[in-house]
Amino acid sequence: MSNRYGGSYRNGNGYGSAGRNGEEYDPFGDGYASDRYGTPPQQLNPRRPPALEPGRSTGYSSPVSRAQRANETSAERQIAQVLELIKSEWPAMIQDDCIPVSLALQLLDNSSVGRAHEYRGFKKTHQYLQDSLKNIVHEHHQGFNSSIGTFHKIQGSIQSSQKRVRALKDSLAASRTSLCATDPELKKLYKTSQMYDDVLQTLNELEDLRTVPDQLEARISEKRFLTAVEVLQNARRKLRKPELDGIGALSDLRSYLSNQETALMDILVEELHEHLYLKSPYCQERWQNLAKHQGAYNENYSDSGVLTPFHLVLDTMDLDQPVTEDPAKNPEADTFYYVTLVVESLNKLGRLERVVDTLKQRLPVELFSIVNETINEVDQRHPSSLRGGSGNTQGLNLYGSRETQMRADVIYDLLWTLYGKFEAIAEGHRVFHEAIKALVRREGGGSNSALLGSFKELWNLYQNEIRSLLHNYVTTDADVYQFNSSPRQGAMLNGNKDASREHLFKFSEADPKSVEMTTEYEALDSIIRAAVPGLTSTSRKPQASDKKSSAGRESRKSAYSGGFDSRNSPGSYKSLVEPSVFNMSLLLPPTLVFLQRLKAIVPPGSDLAASSLTSFLDNFLVNVFQPQLDETLSKLSDNVFGEVDSFQQDPGWALVARRPVFKGTTAFFAVITAFCRMLGTIPHDQALSSLIISQMARYYERCFAWFKSLVAKAQEASTAPQSLRYSAELAVGDGDIQETIKKLWTSDNLDRDLIEKEVGLLIVHANERSLEPSDIIQDRDVISSLCLLYTSMKWLSVRILGLRHITRFDTDSSQPTLPKNQKRRWTLLNDPNKANNEQQGPVYLPMTQETVQSFDNIVSSFEEFAGTVLLTLHMEIRCRIVQSLSVALSPKTAPYVLGDQEIKEPDPQILSLNSELVAYDETVVRYLREREIAFVRTGLGLLINTYLVSNALATQPMNMRGCERMQLNILVLQQNLKNIEEGVDLARAANYYGLFQEGPDRIVEKAKRDKEREAEGSGPLPEAEKFTYDELKALVELCYSEQLADPERGVAAAAKRQMGEKVLALSEHMWQS
Repeated sequence: MSNRYGGSYRNGNGYGSAGRNGEEYDPFGDGYASDRYGTPPQQLNPRRPPALEPGRSTGYSSPVSRAQRANETSAERQIAQVLELIKSEWPAMIQDDCIPVSLALQLLDNSSVGRAHEYRGFKKTHQYLQDSLKNIVHEHHQGFNSSIGTFHKIQGSIQSSQKRVRALKDSLAASRTSLCATDPELKKLYKTSQMYDDVLQTLNELEDLRTVPDQLEARISEKRFLTAVEVLQNARRKLRKPELDGIGALSDLRSYLSNQETALMDILVEELHEHLYLKSPYCQERWQNLAKHQGAYNENYSDSGVLTPFHLVLDTMDLDQPVTEDPAKNPEADTFYYVTLVVESLNKLGRLERVVDTLKQRLPVELFSIVNETINEVDQRHPSSLRGGSGNTQGLNLYGSRETQMRADVIYDLLWTLYGKFEAIAEGHRVFHEAIKALVRREGGGSNSALLGSFKELWNLYQNEIRSLLHNYVTTDADVYQFNSSPRQGAMLNGNKDASREHLFKFSEADPKSVEMTTEYEALDSIIRAAVPGLTSTSRKPQASDKKSSAGRESRKSAYSGGFDSRNSPGSYKSLVEPSVFNMSLLLPPTLVFLQRLKAIVPPGSDLAASSLTSFLDNFLVNVFQPQLDETLSKLSDNVFGEVDSFQQDPGWALVARRPVFKGTTAFFAVITAFCRMLGTIPHDQALSSLIISQMARYYERCFAWFKSLVAKAQEASTAPQSLRYSAELAVGDGDIQETIKKLWTSDNLDRDLIEKEVGLLIVHANERSLEPSDIIQDRDVISSLCLLYTSMKWLSVRILGLRHITRFDTDSSQPTLPKNQKRRWTLLNDPNKANNEQQGPVYLPMTQETVQSFDNIVSSFEEFAGTVLLTLHMEIRCRIVQSLSVALSPKTAPYVLGDQEIKEPDPQILSLNSELVAYDETVVRYLREREIAFVRTGLGLLINTYLVSNALATQPMNMRGCERMQLNILVLQQNLKNIEEGVDLARAANYYGLFQEGPDRIVEKAKRDKEREAEGSGPLPEAEKFTYDELKALVELCYSEQLADPERGVAAAAKRQMGEKVLALSEHMWQS
């Protein structure tokens, strides 16, 4: 420290030799010079700073300041205090813009505005600052000494570096001078070295090209096609270099790589087909999952993981980035990734557009092979004996639940399996489409429609295949789709064989291994090779390629031969179950589910509108299914109508009805039910509902015609108009009797007044028209048939009414002018539950408000027809009673003038009537319900009573013995009627003929007594004893009928006179007021 500061420090002024001794101006008095320039006294302890003002000293005693000063040395604290003092006392000195001269002038100014009075404090502050600095130097002199040494070392290093830089600069200048001088030997060496470098590079490239075939085949075998394409293209790029053109040994390699490019494209195409059309085993899992999740034959496929929805698969695929290969994993394990990998490879190969065209060309063949293979698989899984219907029945079978379930298993297995494959194929094409679209977008190719292709082509083929399946399992045309276990070729429309088509050549019948076929094939192959070189290219592995191509040919051959061998005509496949319109309920729901799932696969913005996917089904329903349904329904109805036992009692009637019904009726309703259940699975079309209603009308007409044939009279002359039995005439024709009977049937309880009115009208009509045996139904089987007809029509009307269902969909294909909402009608049926289970719920016939009017009319017709049959049954037994009693009362068949012998037996006609009544009642009881039985029975006793009384004169002449026989007849009838009609009593008729036995006087006396009783008001007479004037008058005439018929004129005249007197007396008593 002493050496550095020299003698100035020792002099004590702190300014070296610049100090003055005694010449200083001291305006403040003594001691200024000595204080400023004299040697300061040596102090061991630092001087304390001048005292601060109280207001300013508070900042230095704060807790924060004390904590900071606790870690400082005394010198550091001292300098800090000085600085704080300067900041507080002399703040102008620490400003950046401080002017020392201005402050000095202020300190010298003794005026009131000057600061000369602060000069002494300024000096003290200056001195304290000098002392603080000295203390700092004393404390840190070692650090100062070491820094001086370090500074000298750094200075020396810089000087040595400067010397080396000067030497290097001189060397570079010399080198530049040397390089500027020319040397021919160096030039030759440079050219020679450059030539050797080119040769080495060429040798390296030849070495690389030598390994290209092995690398290429290794990459192809590993399915690393992107790397294979890069290897191939790099090799061909190297071979195109000018320096390699003169190497003749590379010509074979050039030819090999050219062939390998074609072979690689073929391999890529085949790999793409393997995965697009589900030939690869890695594709099986997805389509089996699709089929199983949709409801296919689950046990056919092994359990697998959860099926990832296709839209999630698309979302996870990053197609905007180029596809990269991962050597650590199998690329085929992910089908969609593999398709994008193949597309990327084909694009790098420059053959993508050609491959797109190839795909379009092979699409029909591949789809046909898929369909035919699926049919064969399902055919092997289901024994033909369990499919229901192996014969040629033209689709006219109505299967039971077991047969229907077996057919449903086959059809569902076929459709779900096939549609699962179709959906997987469509997903593959969608990924193929998206991969190409991403390529075009990345390469800036715009909208290349040729590369993007079209989903419309795929959909058209799907549509054709679905339409072919629907045709195959719905239509029963004999020339195209006839179902037979062994199809016959050449079937014509009328079922006959076309002889000219029996011997048509078929490829499936040719032997591909025959000598002639082999020779011709080799000749054709040589012609093709000569005409179009490269078309049948060879590869480095001819055996493998030949094996693969032969396998492909065999598979295609088997697909074609299998398809055409099992088809009856082009475009049709082998039928696994018998074609029938009822298969539509099994075919349509899975088809609709598939079409709905296909909508999610169709790429947005494509030329195929998703809403048009079901339009072909409308065309099929209207142009194919509806005519076939009409034909099938008509044939089934004709079969029902034409069966011999159609109008016979159904042996299994107890399973469907409470009373016996016709076998034809149950069969017809089974047809209607089957069709209605089928209509519930297809879009509502009023044209189809109208077909069923028209068949109901046909059945009504058929039953009514059969009814007329039952109640028609036998005609001797065929040209004579057919007339009905009298009971049928009364039931069918309008009149008072029919109106009365209808009121009687519709009344809550059988009204007595209506019964009496009916009996009176019937007797009047029967008396006006004498009933003949031909007016009565003699055959008991006809009565049974009428009872069955009534129960059948009643049962059918109730069951048909249960099918009534009004829908809001008014689609009617029979009226093209009506608006159609096909989109809505198909979406409403898109219920997967319908596709998996046979519908066992309620069956309805969907109708609109317009169609339901025809339906209600048909139901009303059946009900009215049943009522007509019941009225016929009601009237028939009464007509039979009237006709039998008219014969029994006629003197021609049963004279009532008998001898004195005792009467032991009634008339034979009465016995016959009793047996007929019992048989009739048994028939009615066996077939009809209690209400109908009561309707037929009630009133029979009243009819017999009334008829025997009102037609008593028909028996004249009658004597006492004849009256006894009449009484016996009445007794026999009464005993028999008690077994038929409850509470029957023929007392009125017995009392009436009892008056005959008492004589005319008692008749007149009875009339007088009854009149007196009526006048006295003793109450009304019992009905059994109450007779009218006409009835008593007839009875009086009957009493004298034997005398009037006497051949002696005197006897007859006396009897006539007596009869007149009795009648006059009777009239006096009956008519007196």
